[in-house]
Amino acid sequence: MRKIVLLLGLTVLFFGCTQKKGQIKNQAWGNALGTTYSIIYIADGELDYQQEIDSVFQVLNQSMSTYIPSSDISKINEGDSTVVVDDMFKEVFDVSSDVHKASNGYFDPTIGVLANAWGFGPGEQIELDSLRVDSLLGYVGWEKVKLNSDNTISKEHPSIRFDFNAVAKGYAIDRLGAMLDAKGIENYLVEVGGEVLAKGTNLDSGKQWTVGIDDPQVETGRELKQIVSLEDMAMASSGNYRKFRIDPETGEKYVHTINPKTGYTKNSNVLATSVVAKTCAVADAYATTFMAMDLEESKEVLANHDELEAYIIYLDENGETKEFFTPGFEKLVKK
Repeated sequence: MRKIVLLLGLTVLFFGCTQKKGQIKNQAWGNALGTTYSIIYIADGELDYQQEIDSVFQVLNQSMSTYIPSSDISKINEGDSTVVVDDMFKEVFDVSSDVHKASNGYFDPTIGVLANAWGFGPGEQIELDSLRVDSLLGYVGWEKVKLNSDNTISKEHPSIRFDFNAVAKGYAIDRLGAMLDAKGIENYLVEVGGEVLAKGTNLDSGKQWTVGIDDPQVETGRELKQIVSLEDMAMASSGNYRKFRIDPETGEKYVHTINPKTGYTKNSNVLATSVVAKTCAVADAYATTFMAMDLEESKEVLANHDELEAYIIYLDENGETKEFFTPGFEKLVKK
């Protein structure tokens, strides 16, 4: 249950970019959270929110980046039980709790020790066998951590390590959207590492923002599998096709999706997932979760959660590529 921030599942597209008179397309782009970001916001004049954008990323990193030793999450991972977490951390913790419960434990941000061991985290990669994996699983389990009333975190064992990588990027997008909302911006598209939050319409008056979903079976370059229109919603994608590790000695391929129930990386017939939700944190978490679950299990979760729409690319028993759409997602696809 691990998603590296370098994974790019979505491509932002713009069709018929004709500005309404008096409207200005303001843009910001750069690097953050180990990936790239692009923000477009429409206003009546030229605006520059770069300082506010940088501040959101800075605060989020200080709260939840496992690659910054002085961050709150790094201190907690190292056993500091006195850290008082901020509202960002608390909100991500709560989203994680909800998705963990809804997914029957397939979403579990306590897989940090496994992410390190498999070579997909900031910690040391180690040689793994069945005994070592079983041992590390003792330090995995959402039921083993607690957010206390004084906003400190309790862990049953000091070796338990949080990794919010599969939800924090989506949450960052939500915070950027909230910042733009507070500024009175009604039309914007926020994209970080391929995940998006769309508000209002694009530059062509009355039309929705349009994004493309990458074909997971194209190994070089990028081709689009689907194009979808979004308005006042978020979409996140996950897949093992762009981030994996090849053992230099054995040639074995290890994908970055880790099953928190078995402790092993999950090579499955599910190639890629895209999830639409009201918030990008939720979409991000479920897109990763559906990579760890079998297809039928994902369908069951979706059947019980009307607030989610999903598109899943998978291989059938004959190795042929198939697509699953929820009815709501299919309506978003541009024909």
